[in-house]
Amino acid sequence: MVQLSCCASEVIGDRSLTVDSVVIDPIDVVRDLGVLLDSEVMMKPHINKLVSTCFYHLRRLRQLKRHVNRDVMKQLVSALILSRIDY
Repeated sequence: MVQLSCCASEVIGDRSLTVDSVVIDPIDVVRDLGVLLDSEVMMKPHINKLVSTCFYHLRRLRQLKRHVNRDVMKQLVSALILSRIDY
């Protein structure tokens, strides 16, 4: 049986949790279902990662610009944007 033992001083002070004899320390950012959440629930790490990933893919698409026509490029950019919005 797992026993949780923490008192008010533990929660307020160091914010760690002891389960059986294992100490669990809190972290600043956690990933849940692909979404990065920080301790303030502002999603700033998630937004930064998303913007970074999109810029990377846009730079890669720019390399294809001279190899495909304009309509194909529009479809590729639209697919990138819509896939990120849907996610």
